Parts: sequence; C-alpha cells; structure tokens
Amino acid sequence: MKKVGKQTFMLTNPVNITSTACIVGPKEKDGPLHKYFDQTLEDEFWGESTWEKAESKIIKETVATALAKSGIASADIDFCFAGDLLNQCISSSFGLRDANIPFFGVFGACSTFVESAILASMSIDGGFATNAICASSSHFCSAEKQFRFPLELGNQRPPTSQWTVTGAGSMILSKTGQGPFITSITPGKIVDMGIKDANNMGGAMAGAAEDTIIRHFEDTGRTPDYYDAIFTGDLGYIGKDILIDLVKSHGYNIKNNYNDCGVLIFDKDKQDTHSGGSGCGCIASVFSGYIFNQLQYKKLNKVLLVATGALMNATSSQQGESIPGIAHAISIEL
Repeated sequence: MKKVGKQTFMLTNPVNITSTACIVGPKEKDGPLHKYFDQTLEDEFWGESTWEKAESKIIKETVATALAKSGIASADIDFCFAGDLLNQCISSSFGLRDANIPFFGVFGACSTFVESAILASMSIDGGFATNAICASSSHFCSAEKQFRFPLELGNQRPPTSQWTVTGAGSMILSKTGQGPFITSITPGKIVDMGIKDANNMGGAMAGAAEDTIIRHFEDTGRTPDYYDAIFTGDLGYIGKDILIDLVKSHGYNIKNNYNDCGVLIFDKDKQDTHSGGSGCGCIASVFSGYIFNQLQYKKLNKVLLVATGALMNATSSQQGESIPGIAHAISIEL
C-alpha cells in the first residue's frame, strides 16, 4: 500500500523532524552558511590528539545537541542510525558508544545521512519506533589520509576535486510533532558511470542522482516545480552542471530550483575549494543548519533532499576499479 511506482514509498504516517543540530570545522565557519551552524571549531583537532578522535567528538556532541534541542530523553530514543567515511564507521561507533541507545552503523558513503533518515522513517512509520536519531560526519584531514594522500605530501589538487567537509549533522525523527515531515522516500540504486578518477567525485555520482530523481518524478507523477527546492548532497559545481543536463535529457528542467550542498557550504573563489564541498558531513550539516532553518521559518515548504555517495575505498582505487555511485531521496513537506 505504501509503494508508488517502482521505487518510491509514500509514508502512511509522515515522520516529524523534531530537531536538528550541526557542528563544523574552521573552514566551514568561514563559509557563507556560518550563521546556521550550532557550533564551529577553531581548529581541526578540537582538543584531541588525532583527527579521527576529533571527528568522533564532533558527532558525539552534535547528537547531544540535537537531543537537548528536542527535549526528548535519550532513554526515549528507540534507535540511532549513524555512519561516516572511516573504516568500519569508527567515528560514529566510537563517538556514540556511551549513548546507551540501540545502534545501527550505516554506510552509504556521502549519502549516509539520507540513507539513515530513510531507515529511521521506515522504522517509525512501520510502528517499530517512536523516536530515532540520524547522524553522519566527515573530517577533511582523516578522509584525505584514508582515501587519497597524506596531507604532509602537499599534493596538488585538480580543478575537479572537492574539499571534504569537517563537520557532522544530526536530526531527531519522531512519530508525532508539528513538522516539517518526511512524507516519501525513494531509495537509490547503484549506478556506475565508469569514472575511475578519485578526484572527480561529482562526475562519478551524477548518474546516480539522475537515476533517483527521474525515478522519483516518474513514480510520483510530480515535476520539479512541485518542490520549492531540490538539493543534492555533494556533487559540487562540476557534478551539479552534469546533473542538470542529464535530468533535462529526460524532459525535466531542475535548473531554476536546484542547488547542491557542496556548492552552498563554501565560497570556492575565496576559500580555494575548487569544485566545492563533499563528505558525509556536507549534506548533514547543510540540511541540519541552513535547510532546516528555511523550513522552520517557512521560506521553503516542500524540499526534495537527494544525498549522493561514491561507493569506493582506497583499495578499490588502487586496483583500478571504477567508482559506483548511489543517491537516496526523501521528500520533506510542511
């Protein structure tokens, strides 16, 4: 009864977004969205001895802030869905190991935040939970070390490269509330564009975003103007332009109301971020800060949030594998 078309599900009981929170690093603090973040850091270590420990601290404090803003006790949270980019999702599992909440570690690369929201929404709409937490994080320094090159090498970054966001976002989803509400979900399929360049994430993920967005429109019968805004997670400038062209080839024009969180979070000219931002913390912090604020103040009433992810790791790149992409979408309405 919930399924519409081939891949979209309309929630019988729309899921309330009770609260959000986000904490970001110093580069993000200097970006155009700085006023929307709950907390910003002065340096990448935040008092810890390693970047990985700092990232765990960021997601821990972000979840604590979202809980405090919601007024819901942690004992009343049924599930926590969280993930990050590091091996075995150690930022999330180590950061939330003292939370005493049933935990699901989730990995969808940079699509993890919306993937978590989909799983949490299904749990709540299906009657398995009343309240759930969704969270994800990333860290520029830890991600560069794991996926590309140690920072000490000082490698030159090509124009297609993106800057991994240092930050985390979290939201509390509940069975009841005043909205905004998650009303539908469109889980994505793996789409491989055949791109092997780890410095061209936008190009690698654009095909997956196209597939999910077109499927959502065809399943629901909606057109782009149904939404006040459509946001992708971290395609950056290059991936954004590719996606506009790809979607247009199907007869849909999203140019007028579409933007990308990786484009929004940095000023690429003043901050030298090349093609924009990326990472699990990109869409998580931009949604939990800027986009949720626009929904709360009714500057936006209907949003299609499409998180994008590159399903690769250091080993697959070294073995000459291509970079499969994934994109998950949720509709958020007042």
